[in-house]
Amino acid sequence: MNVVIVGPFGMRPRSTMRIRALPMAKVLAARGYEVTMVLPPWQNHEEAGQRWEEGGVRVENISLPPRVPGVFQGMVALRLARIALGLQPDVVYLFKPKAYSGLTHWLLARVPRGRRPWLVVDTDDWEGPGGWNQLGEYTWPERRFFAWQERWGLTHADAVTVASRTLESLVWSMGLAPHRVFYVPNGVEDHLAGRERAAPTDGSGEADAGQHRSPCILLYTRFFEFSVSRVIEILGYVRERVPNAHLLVVGEGLFGEEEELFRLADEAGLRVERPGTDGSADRPGPSPAAGSSSGGITYVGWVAGEALSAYFSRAAVAIYPFDDTLVNRAKCAVKLRDLLAAGVPVVADAVGQNREYIRDGETGLLVEPGDVTAFGAAVVRVLKAPALGDRLGEAAAHDLRQRFAWERLVDVVEEAFEVRG
Repeated sequence: MNVVIVGPFGMRPRSTMRIRALPMAKVLAARGYEVTMVLPPWQNHEEAGQRWEEGGVRVENISLPPRVPGVFQGMVALRLARIALGLQPDVVYLFKPKAYSGLTHWLLARVPRGRRPWLVVDTDDWEGPGGWNQLGEYTWPERRFFAWQERWGLTHADAVTVASRTLESLVWSMGLAPHRVFYVPNGVEDHLAGRERAAPTDGSGEADAGQHRSPCILLYTRFFEFSVSRVIEILGYVRERVPNAHLLVVGEGLFGEEEELFRLADEAGLRVERPGTDGSADRPGPSPAAGSSSGGITYVGWVAGEALSAYFSRAAVAIYPFDDTLVNRAKCAVKLRDLLAAGVPVVADAVGQNREYIRDGETGLLVEPGDVTAFGAAVVRVLKAPALGDRLGEAAAHDLRQRFAWERLVDVVEEAFEVRG
């Protein structure tokens, strides 16, 4: 079977095509499918026109037309549609029912049914009212257009794959028959599944044999999913009971929310250490020894790739606060997946897919959303019982490998390609 995957953007800086579409494509290619990813790299122009192969998948970045307002968007969609049809696919798999992939879907749907490929749409976020339309810095016309695109795209697809149970329910509510909606959460690749945390080190890279991790609480985040003030409240609760507990923050705010963290920490009398932060999005981050501060909070900023494992290894527990909002219920958090796959014990709010990824008391601890006392008590429980943290982390890594390996999830993607009637 010939499958063409169309994205709304390139492989970076946004991550959907790299961490969701590409792993699916690699598994499909390994199963004998002919797979091509066709991408519009409008955010990373240097890759325009470039082609390569990755894991048996052909990746083709289209050349970009001149940026003429009102013309650029239509020309990009036309190029995507023309290239996709030129590959004579059996299936076109469109990631996100909005923007360029949404426009491409609309164009492909104009082809008579007997001559067009099977059109499958993937959605991993809620875009409309209560979703990214409220979070994104869009104009009023853009919000109206994206909301229309999302509804049209999801209701005019031959099949839809969804990353969360909430998205599944939302698509059902639009009238798409349940047998055309397929639940495919974000999975783990072989290099992530079951990867154990490194032993804690003394800051020089040498393992501290036989010693427990310091009471380091990891917050690995983009911040927008929760109220920053609640993190300060949780930390205050924990430090009353474990005075030397400290918070290690790895990540950057999507909208500069870390500045609010610094302000609230100062008001609470917590010292914030910022070793080596320089605002570079691609910077690997300072030494993991930075996570050993007992001053309250250490902020290291954005850390990517293999450098993350050094920070994960320092954590006695990770926190994953998640406000109970529609956008959070609909998403399938990759950062939570990364923590669990790496064997880090996690305390999280019981919202949306968090309840799918974590088996409460077995592979992590879940608390009712918004309950600072319960959240703080769960963190203290893990800090005071290192054996519990080790057990939760080991079970989480094993559970993700069993239930959320891409090899297993792509079975469902194949069903979406084949459903008829």
